[in-house]
Amino acid sequence: MSRLKEAKRRRRKLQWLTAGLLPVVVVGGWFYPLLGFFIPFCMLVGMGIGLFRGRQWCNWLCPRGAFLDATTERISPRRVIPRFVKGFPLRAAVVAFLAAMMMVQIIRRWPDPSAIGMFFVVMLTLTTLLALVLAVTVHPRTWCSVCPIGSLANLVGRRRYPLCIDSDLCTDCGLCGKVCPIQVKPYESKSTAVQAVKDGDCLKCGLCVAGCPVEALSLGEGEDGETGIDHGGERAGNPVQRAAAGQPRNG
Repeated sequence: MSRLKEAKRRRRKLQWLTAGLLPVVVVGGWFYPLLGFFIPFCMLVGMGIGLFRGRQWCNWLCPRGAFLDATTERISPRRVIPRFVKGFPLRAAVVAFLAAMMMVQIIRRWPDPSAIGMFFVVMLTLTTLLALVLAVTVHPRTWCSVCPIGSLANLVGRRRYPLCIDSDLCTDCGLCGKVCPIQVKPYESKSTAVQAVKDGDCLKCGLCVAGCPVEALSLGEGEDGETGIDHGGERAGNPVQRAAAGQPRNG
């Protein structure tokens, strides 16, 4: 379990590096509206990372996601995020609404950069207040389940840098699901041999990999769950790597 504690400690340190950017933009943006352009910058970076690494941006690089994890973890009831929140209809509606709002407001405020920047500040402030309410009443990552950037990264990058599970090693203990910060349940993807976890909301944080008592999980490069497995050098020749390479398991 020491590996899991170390992984959590390392992740939290990284989150604090970016979490501080959120209040700077939310508060400072009301005085310096041009700070609002940090929001579309994050959108572009998040989507760019999503093309190659799925929702890895949402792990600790996203200032809001990092802030929610770091500040509300101990006060959140950590209830189960409702299924409809993660469902496609609500996600599509949120993406469509915010995209339409952005387009209308940018056209209305064009070409005044301060006015456009203020729109982004207002949008960030309102959605952050909603995210905080959801964090302290449901789960820290409830908003992240409908966040447009996260949803789009889920769509375009769910097969990128996949989390893989060795079905033969998995004992269905459920620990991977318990440590996941966004309530992904890797064990539900087990079938035969090595499988890619199907839930595109995986943040690629590696907590489940570090916490698995039988080392049945691994993060890897590639378009599918059976190629280019990489575990960050923590353990060479793990069972998932051997299975991906067509090598027999020991014992």
